[in-house]
Amino acid sequence: MYLTVAVLAGATWLLAEALAAGEHGADGRRRVPTVLAGAGGALLLPVVGVAVGEGLSASGVRWSALALALAVPIARGRWVGLIRAVPEAAVTGGVGALTVFGHALDGASTAVGTTQLGFGERTPVSRFLLELGPVPAVPVFGEGWLFLLVKLAVATAVVWLFADYVRETPGEGYLLLGFVAAVGLGPGAHNLLLFAVAG
Repeated sequence: MYLTVAVLAGATWLLAEALAAGEHGADGRRRVPTVLAGAGGALLLPVVGVAVGEGLSASGVRWSALALALAVPIARGRWVGLIRAVPEAAVTGGVGALTVFGHALDGASTAVGTTQLGFGERTPVSRFLLELGPVPAVPVFGEGWLFLLVKLAVATAVVWLFADYVRETPGEGYLLLGFVAAVGLGPGAHNLLLFAVAG
């Protein structure tokens, strides 16, 4: 799942950047993230429509909504903390914030899904973190809080490390950081939809 999302996101980004640069030069490149967000949203609507048409689980929808509602302030707090502690990380802008949010969403939804809905994790490293014991449970996230914490730490470190790269080579830096964001956002959105349908 992670590799597929990264490859598709990267290929789409490269295509959008090539088309935008060909038509509008540097001004077109600046609009690529906005165009990609709009295209992603437009592609997501039919998928959500099919899922809703198949029928939703009331319990799953509640847990998905809660995971999303918790991921937003967690990501915001982590992003604000990062740019206060390391002001140069702010150069990553919206893509950096999206990276932190994507991984917060993936971490929160995975923790909720495994703890509250009984879903399993197929990725070996993720499964190891989720099954690591004895870890004290916390409300909503159960023992999965450790997985969320690791996801946030890794995403924060990547954004921090990419700050110089984005400053020196914005086109490549944003593209690669966009890959990292997609690797969190894709599985996180997948989790929310899966829980809403099968939860």
